[in-house]
Amino acid sequence: MGTAKLPALLWLLAGVVLALAVNPAHGAKTRHYDFFITETNYTRLCHEKSILTVNGQFPGPTIYARKGDLVIVNVHNNGNKNITIHWHGVDQPRNPWSDGPEFITQCPIRPGGNFTYQVILSEEEGTLWWHAHSDFDRATVHGAIVIHPKRGTTFPFKKPDKEIPVILGEWWNDDIEHVLDKAQLLGGDVDPSNANTINAQPGDMFPCSRDDTFKVAVQQGNTYLLRIINAGLTNDMFFAIAGHRLTVVGIDARYTKPLTVDYIMIAPGQTMFAKNCFVFCAERTSSHPPEFPVQLPAIKNENAAMAFVTQLRSLGNQEHPVHVPTHVDEHMLIDIDINVLPCDPTNMAEKCKEGPQGNRFAASLNNVSFQSPAIDVLDAYYYSSGHGVYEEDFPNKPTAFVDPPVNNSSGPLMTKRGTKVKVLEYGTVVEVVFHDLSSENHPMHLHGFAFYVVGRGNGTFDESRDPATYNLVDPPFQNTVSVPRSGWAAIRFRADNPGVWFMHCHFDRHVVWGMDTVFIVKDGKTPQAQMLPRPPNMPQC
Repeated sequence: MGTAKLPALLWLLAGVVLALAVNPAHGAKTRHYDFFITETNYTRLCHEKSILTVNGQFPGPTIYARKGDLVIVNVHNNGNKNITIHWHGVDQPRNPWSDGPEFITQCPIRPGGNFTYQVILSEEEGTLWWHAHSDFDRATVHGAIVIHPKRGTTFPFKKPDKEIPVILGEWWNDDIEHVLDKAQLLGGDVDPSNANTINAQPGDMFPCSRDDTFKVAVQQGNTYLLRIINAGLTNDMFFAIAGHRLTVVGIDARYTKPLTVDYIMIAPGQTMFAKNCFVFCAERTSSHPPEFPVQLPAIKNENAAMAFVTQLRSLGNQEHPVHVPTHVDEHMLIDIDINVLPCDPTNMAEKCKEGPQGNRFAASLNNVSFQSPAIDVLDAYYYSSGHGVYEEDFPNKPTAFVDPPVNNSSGPLMTKRGTKVKVLEYGTVVEVVFHDLSSENHPMHLHGFAFYVVGRGNGTFDESRDPATYNLVDPPFQNTVSVPRSGWAAIRFRADNPGVWFMHCHFDRHVVWGMDTVFIVKDGKTPQAQMLPRPPNMPQC
């Protein structure tokens, strides 16, 4: 659905008041949280509906920790459907058991059940987030993770006067489960949301929302650290503050060289933290929102998005060094595409009235549309090498299409389904070049790792020319990369985290359509290079 301006407005006005046994790292703490999944009534845009929440909160509670801490979260499912929780951007060293994606590393938590996640923080420092990783549940089941520096250390910049979580999201008037069910039944695209939100508030430009604007008091001359999260399901977002510039100091819980900009572009799944000094706030005490001195870029302004992301650089100082692998063991070129699959003739409920040419929408990586198995991939790998559950032949390069385009010209191509995974030896250095064929940008997220975004560009990737443009000195270190529409992005990482790790587009409809695959990283030779044992209380399928 492209890159969106955020129609919700963040008011920042002076004087306005905010209406398995795992041990932590040395010197770190173990922190405990209880998450109760419940149905809770909320009203937005004149519509009241029951939504899934954690502890009745929307957004959910913020987890606070320090670098290296162990966070224990006991999730009690008091809701009416299966659910899992993912700790987005947490590497979870050797611990895929608590990563969370449904039918990848665990079976879902059933209604009335519970599961205790052990969230192992290692090198992450900054802003991350947690969210449901089942169906479209993360539309309302999500919250921030704030990771402060280790005690005795500090930020690589002056300590801010205040920190403010800013969660960008979406609101559907319809039940989000109905939205997904309708799309799957009729084979078409997902209905767009009715509003974009800031901290679950749509802002006063929407119906019945005069009082539903996120407001925060600020003081003239103070510096505020905004911990920005794109929790939306369908859009990249441009974000700015009226009358002020932002200095970006981190992305995906890794520090960057300070970058001062008029706006940021943040993709679903990404987090950023940016400083802002409110020098002129005292002049803005009107009850009316300030006008933007400069308009945000247009919704699908790919040039504006590219202009921002290509300026990001890792901090690269003594405390936060850069270690870009220069030798690559495994090269992968992955085509990203929107496709179709035939309707199931035996399923009378599946009508495909809204799908292309009587088919239903699908999505693929290297022309394989991922099909979730009936039991989770991690258990299958741990107990039986995956026989009968998945195939270890995900292709390193694009494969041929099954059929020509549906309309024999420019329509989406037919793809095929499969549960194909990529197996890596421990320590393998992997380069993945994502290449978009769909004329739509894609936020690609890898579980279990951060990676260096060494290059990106427009048009078709040229293996003989484009690697010469890579930044191997100080590229940003991320867990989610926005692949430009009809362009490419190259990432590198060292596969030194044994386990089963999901990789997928963070547009949720694309996850459901099959724009996913799995990396299985084998154990290394030493105990510290081997996956932790299976916890005894894993949910059952």
